[in-house]
Parts: sequence; C-alpha cells; structure tokens
Amino acid sequence: MKKLLPTSIAGSLPKPSWLAQPETLWSPWKLQGQELVEGKQDALKVSLQEQQRAGIDIVSDGEQTRQHFVTTFIEHLDGVDFEKRETVRIRDRYDASVPTVVGAVSRQKPVFVEDARFLREQTDQPIKWALPGPMTMIDTLYDAHYKSREKLAWEFAKILNQEANELAAAGVDIIQFDEPAFNVFFDEVNDWGIAALEKAIEGLECETAVHICYGYGIKANTDWKKTLGSEWRQYEEIFPKLQASNIDLISLECQSSRVPMDLIKLIRGKKVMVGAIDVATNVIETPEEVADTLRKALRFVDADKLYPCTNCGMTPLSRQVARGKLSALSAGADIVRKELLI
Repeated sequence: MKKLLPTSIAGSLPKPSWLAQPETLWSPWKLQGQELVEGKQDALKVSLQEQQRAGIDIVSDGEQTRQHFVTTFIEHLDGVDFEKRETVRIRDRYDASVPTVVGAVSRQKPVFVEDARFLREQTDQPIKWALPGPMTMIDTLYDAHYKSREKLAWEFAKILNQEANELAAAGVDIIQFDEPAFNVFFDEVNDWGIAALEKAIEGLECETAVHICYGYGIKANTDWKKTLGSEWRQYEEIFPKLQASNIDLISLECQSSRVPMDLIKLIRGKKVMVGAIDVATNVIETPEEVADTLRKALRFVDADKLYPCTNCGMTPLSRQVARGKLSALSAGADIVRKELLI
C-alpha cells in the first residue's frame, strides 16, 4: 500500500564543509579532479542518510553534485560562453553577471544521469531529481543568438527532455522542474512557458513535478516579498493553465508565506507538494506547526494527493538547522497521517 502523505524536500540540502563553504549559496568547490568526483559522491551519501534518518519518504541527492541549480546544467551545454558575461536582471529582482548564449544550444552528453544512477544504487526508496525549468534557464542567461525568450526556452525544453528521459531510464521516480520564474512572468508563462514545460516532459513514463517558489531566504527575495502585500496571489495567475497541463505534481510555498491556501482549489485533481518548512529562517518549526499547515491544505486537496515538502532549497542553512527542519517535516506529517487513519 502506498504511504499516505509521503514527505520530500524541494531541492538542496547544505553541503558538508569539506566540499564547499557552508551556509553559502553557489559556493565554489573545495576539491578538484577525481577527489571532487569522490567528494560529491560521499556528500550525496551523507545527504541521503540525513533524509533517511529524519524519515523522509521520497529522497533526493540534496543537490550535492551541483554548484548552482541552473548554471550547473547549462555549463554542460554547447552554445553558451561562460567567459563572455553580461549583467541581467534576474526575475525582475536583482542584477547578476551571467553567461552569454553565443550559438545554437545543444547537449552532447548526459549531465546528471551518472549521479542519478549512483543515488539509485544507494536506496530502494522512491527518488526525485530536480532540473531547471526552461523559463528559469533563459532568465539566468544573456541571449545574443536567438534574441527570443520563447525560441531559446523551446530549445532548452528539447534538451531537458533528452536529459529527463535518460534520468527516468536510470531509475528516477519523479523528475522535478524548478520554475521560480513562473511566479514573475505571468503572461509568458501562460503564452508559452507551460507549453515549453510540457515539451520537457514529453514521453516520460515517470512522474513529473514543477516547483514554483518565492526563492531562497536571500535579501533580494525577502525584500521582494515585502512588496507583495498582505496576500501573495501570484499562483492564481498560472494555476488554471497548470491544472490543465500534463504535469503530475505542483510544488508550492506555504509555510510562513502569505499565499492564500484556498488557491490550491485551482489545481484540483493534481498532486500538491505543500511547502510546510520555511527555508528563509533558522527557526526550526515544531511538528505541530507543520501539521497545522498540512491540515489547512487538506481543506483544498485530497489526502491521497498531498505531499508534505519544504518551501524551497536549504543550501544557505546550517546542517544542524536543516536536520531539525527535516525531522519536523517528518514528525508533522506523521501527526496528520495518524489523524487521517483514525
């Protein structure tokens, strides 16, 4: 029998200090060559063990093998020059120096497939793997070649589809596409963003997810949240079309956010990964606080479609805080699971 309320994490877990600088987003690697390969595998094993000890049901690599959730994938593609950099506005929030698309983008070989195969060998539990979504990829680059966000997104969707199919063949149970850009560019999301995402999942036999959050707890994101008013209704703009899409799971930010929970009604019928852990604070939630968020969500989503999760990745947190939050997520889900089974 399938477990009710299976828990998972949205994305990253903190990296060990011997691999990268702790509590730092996108920290450079401390190892090189074969040592780096082995170091990443060791970190992946540690990350898996921490999820298992906390009682997480659907496990992942904790993004131990990548430096950045978008550019690590792009680094392995042809057509992008990392030496030629331009400053662009990321998700209308902050400026960043980014690589330039200088020619046709293509993927010569798999990017994460070996890492996924390694994770699959370590556990019999269901595994989830995260990839950047097409729209978030184009928002992290300067395009000097296609000169069309839509055209570039479509090319990335084809590349992501190749990678996703190989990840599925390597034993991944859920492939998640990270699309924080979906919370910003509503017209583009509805015009072609969801269509590009559907291209990325074409032909996949495993389950698929899209993760749409309000970002890590960095200053640019927390400052932006302060401008959003007493209710965050961004999801309202895109949920109707997502509800009609072929994506299986939709991952949302709900803990300590101002997202009205009743917006979940707009994706009725989908599985919902409800973010019940706030990643923008070092305060560890109590199991009861997690349970309360899940109970609120259950008013709008059927219990067999509710997947307790974190709001976003936890790379910037300390390992101790992340462990505490994982345990709270698991314990909170257990409280509600028992209530449902009475």
